[in-house]
Amino acid sequence: MDLTILYRGPLASCDYDCPYCPFAKRRDTRAQLAADRTALERFATWAAAQREDRLSLLFTPWGEGLVRSWYRRTLAELSRLPHIHRVAIQTNLSCRTDWLAAADRDTLALWCTFHPGQTPYDRFLAKCHDLATRNIRHSVGVVGLPEHLEHARRLRADLPAHVYLWVNAAEGHTYTDAEADRWTALDPLFPYSRHPHRSAGLPCRTGESVISVDGEGTVRRCHFVRSELGNLYDGSYRSALRPRPCPLAVCDCHIGYVHLETLPLYDVFAGGVLERIPAEPPAAPALGRTAGP
Repeated sequence: MDLTILYRGPLASCDYDCPYCPFAKRRDTRAQLAADRTALERFATWAAAQREDRLSLLFTPWGEGLVRSWYRRTLAELSRLPHIHRVAIQTNLSCRTDWLAAADRDTLALWCTFHPGQTPYDRFLAKCHDLATRNIRHSVGVVGLPEHLEHARRLRADLPAHVYLWVNAAEGHTYTDAEADRWTALDPLFPYSRHPHRSAGLPCRTGESVISVDGEGTVRRCHFVRSELGNLYDGSYRSALRPRPCPLAVCDCHIGYVHLETLPLYDVFAGGVLERIPAEPPAAPALGRTAGP
């Protein structure tokens, strides 16, 4: 089967101090880091053995994974396996990039976020250009806070034209139409992020062809629905995979609503759903009420 897995282990430490993130500057103990490494290696061993399935893997750590050697090594190794269709990770790109030479460039992808105030602009931009030179698939984005607008405009001007610049609506922030227009001028797909999407009772690919896995191997339909479908390592999750409607009132995170069957995002991001890369340069959608809560 074709199975997409969002993996989130116990890692929660980050080298950045973003004021909009609850995990900023959190420090994991040596024991916690060792536990995360063990959990990741267990997951990678399982994924490597699933040769009858085609797997697409997105790593979504609470903290920053790529500053840890075991994440860099795991992504590179998994990318070289023939049954792994895509392996991607969300990252602030603070890590070095030389490890990418060991990865399969057709399989590996990075979802990169620029956090103004946490790293010099020129340093981040240089790493983005390095990714482009290495032909590493990647998207780049920012959180849509007012103080980030000029940084985002500068990024759009300085990034290679083919690199998609996405904008995430800031949690708890309400956008006037004029504000939304300014962000949409940079990211034509911003209207999808501007408002939470009604999801209650609507069909979603999660729980059928998309699952979420934690460090213990507990399988859930997605990161936002806590009910369990079974365990990855004893195979009990497998019989629970089936079409099912969303039990939540709304879905307001891209890694969740991108899988809603009522939205056209699998077509918009065809071939790049996990790394958030559109199939073609996006045009501003006429969403109307469908974009609202």
